[in-house]
Amino acid sequence: MPKALWSTAVCAALLFGQFGTAVSQNNPDDGLAVGRKMLAEDNPGELWIDRGNRLFHEKRGPKKASLEQCDFGLGPGKLDGASAQLPRYFADTDKVQDLESRLLTCMVELQGFKREDIVKTAISPALSDGSDMESLAIYITSRSNGMKMNVSLSHPREREMYKAGEYLFYRRSGQTDFGCVTCHGDAGKRIRLQDLPHMMDKKQLQEVIGSWPAYRGTNGVVRTLQWRLYDCFWQMRLPELEYTSDVSIALTTYLHRQSNEAVIRVPGFKR
Repeated sequence: MPKALWSTAVCAALLFGQFGTAVSQNNPDDGLAVGRKMLAEDNPGELWIDRGNRLFHEKRGPKKASLEQCDFGLGPGKLDGASAQLPRYFADTDKVQDLESRLLTCMVELQGFKREDIVKTAISPALSDGSDMESLAIYITSRSNGMKMNVSLSHPREREMYKAGEYLFYRRSGQTDFGCVTCHGDAGKRIRLQDLPHMMDKKQLQEVIGSWPAYRGTNGVVRTLQWRLYDCFWQMRLPELEYTSDVSIALTTYLHRQSNEAVIRVPGFKR
């Protein structure tokens, strides 16, 4: 990304805070609303969508193949509305997978990349050009823009993942005795002057989940929900959350299912 564009994005993010925070957006007297609207209309995350589009169709990896035969649940190469129904059960892996774990499967099976190499670079350093995974994830999600989240629990494995995610959301543990519910179980909470979404409020939860993946101004890159969960675990001083682990899929299944009917609008913009 051009340095000037990144600098502008960071300054705007620090000034206007996290775009998409329902608490502030619902306040008609919020003086930051105009700034958030400007950021939404000129989001640097669009650059990652363009890159993801190219990567999706490009023949890459040891097998010199594109991802156009990857099945995200609606059939090979069908992207419109696919991410709105993830996580879901896939018979070929006998697993419930979210978007990133499904991408990981396709990049290994179709393109011949090594799993460990993809995982190693999936979450990019701050102030970088971002990773292939981040670009692909936001591009594929963008193909569901304007559609509503519609996660099913029709398969027994999906129901198991949902119940496990619900348990993990409320479970308090670790040296700080924190859980997801500690920060997101009540209205009006803040951390470092940042409003925390009240995830017991369905509307606030929908607005948050519908905006990921998102461009994070303080990092200068696009971030995904896998990163968001990883960072939350780190801040709670819990054991490191493994990328696309069952724990991360369970939490994603719970959050996405609870967000059903959320309108997908990516890229979001986060502080």
